[in-house]
Amino acid sequence: MTDTHTHLYSDAFKEDRDEMIQRAFDLGINRFFIPAIDSSYTESMYQLENAYPNEIYLMMGLHPTSVKEDYEKELAHVELQFKNRKFYAVGEIGIDLYWDSSTLEIQKIAFKRQIQLAKKYVLPIVIHCRNAFDEIFEVLETEKDDKLYGIFHCFTGTFEQAQKAISFNMKLGIGGVVTFKNGKIDTFLNQIPLEHIVLETDSPYLTPAPYRGKRNESAYLDLVCKKVSELYNLSEEEIAKITTENSIQVFGI
Repeated sequence: MTDTHTHLYSDAFKEDRDEMIQRAFDLGINRFFIPAIDSSYTESMYQLENAYPNEIYLMMGLHPTSVKEDYEKELAHVELQFKNRKFYAVGEIGIDLYWDSSTLEIQKIAFKRQIQLAKKYVLPIVIHCRNAFDEIFEVLETEKDDKLYGIFHCFTGTFEQAQKAISFNMKLGIGGVVTFKNGKIDTFLNQIPLEHIVLETDSPYLTPAPYRGKRNESAYLDLVCKKVSELYNLSEEEIAKITTENSIQVFGI
């Protein structure tokens, strides 16, 4: 199984990171795609990669909640990292209006610039969207072409928004929300062809039931897979195989 979105460098794992990663290994989860947030996390991401060079795949980007007054400096840092080494995606990037809507205009600029960076390096984008579907789609519309593709991370929208996201060549990142009683995506997910789905945890956030409210970890991808298998009426092995193949298609590895 592949966890297409997990913050394994987070301080939430400071006390037991290796044990936590081993728990995932024990369940057959051994591919981890790691999104960036901002320059303050870059060094810890590189340390994580050095510790697990065969399992960790890094992205680079500026998270929308880190788009502040100094966003130009942060974007320059992102661009420099791409000049220096290889990454597997530009992410996570997008628009977040939950925490701060006053930065919408510069969030749009940063999002658009990073989409263009992904096209330059022929890489997927990994989108963060919170309270901002219309704004995200507006930017994607201006950048829509054959070079635009990626993952709509932590998809929590409607069936119509899912179809719209797929129309921009995005796969839907399905995580713990699919197990929530009020998550709603479980009511229509099986109407989406499985070729458009990848699995993720977003750990340490968005912990699936029955551990909701506690720290999430990559081992809990097993619970996401179980719920998705129930919705599609397929075995967990089949879900794991297809979603991992989908992740290979997106990330190229």
